[in-house]
Amino acid sequence: MTSPADTTDRTASSRRIAFLGPEGTFSEQALLTQSDYAAMEMVACRTIPDVLQAVSAGDVDIGFVPIENAIEGSVNVTLDSLIFDHDLMMQREVVINVVMCLLAPAGVSMRDIERIVSIPVATAQCRGFLGTHLPDVETFAANSTATAARAVADEGDGHSAAIATALAAKVHGLEVLAEDIEDHPENQTRFVALTREGIPAPTGHDKTSIVVFQKADVPGSLLTILQEFAARGINLTRLESRPTKRGLGDYCFIIDLEGHVGDELVADALRDLKSKNEDVLFLGSYGAAGDHGPAVRRDAEAAWRDANTWLDTLRGSIAR
Repeated sequence: MTSPADTTDRTASSRRIAFLGPEGTFSEQALLTQSDYAAMEMVACRTIPDVLQAVSAGDVDIGFVPIENAIEGSVNVTLDSLIFDHDLMMQREVVINVVMCLLAPAGVSMRDIERIVSIPVATAQCRGFLGTHLPDVETFAANSTATAARAVADEGDGHSAAIATALAAKVHGLEVLAEDIEDHPENQTRFVALTREGIPAPTGHDKTSIVVFQKADVPGSLLTILQEFAARGINLTRLESRPTKRGLGDYCFIIDLEGHVGDELVADALRDLKSKNEDVLFLGSYGAAGDHGPAVRRDAEAAWRDANTWLDTLRGSIAR
């Protein structure tokens, strides 16, 4: 589904979307699940900051980057770049299952493998498989799973394999020797699409991402922030702190919440947060992945409107 905020008069094929490359990464795999994005000209960038810079500079229309992993946690380079370096707006989130595969050139079998190439985090997530099936094999680090696959394809020494995506096998002409080799099959990675401006229309199942900067680091400061959401029945799907880079002990809070800035309840919470804290950085309201949450938000919105009508009636009775 394409939202009004990330469309223009140009056709999809004339628009450009940057992602963390090279070809065959999990970023590209996630991007390809979105038919409208897949129809655009895809630009592979070397690093996440390169993707975001390309968007900020207007070299591409959309940037597509990982922001969170179920096992490794937040992608800090993405968060820090969005908070401190770029003024970009989230347009969409995409969540995919992380399926690790063992790839090798045609004709290479498991018993031929003497070295494994991949990014350290991918190798670490496959310790169980490697310990059981390839206990004596050396591991070598690469910059990405896709780079590892490309290196194994280029070398073709008959004794090397890569841990990467099935897409990387297709891109680099490798065969999948084993699939689903990760230790945690429930692992997922969350990606976000970013543009220079625009807020997508509410879908009825949305998220809003903000960063709250405190006026002072005092007892109860986080509690006062959380109370704004608790009082309105707004569910938080993510809460974490990041250093502001202004000194030890100085932190901001990154918050993902259910709902859209166009919702009365969310708007009211953001208004109070902005007035009571040093600053609130709005990162975007966008369609959420998954199915849970809409009914809870609808009930909370209805309760808030009823309470607001009740209060307006009382205030309308004040003597003038």
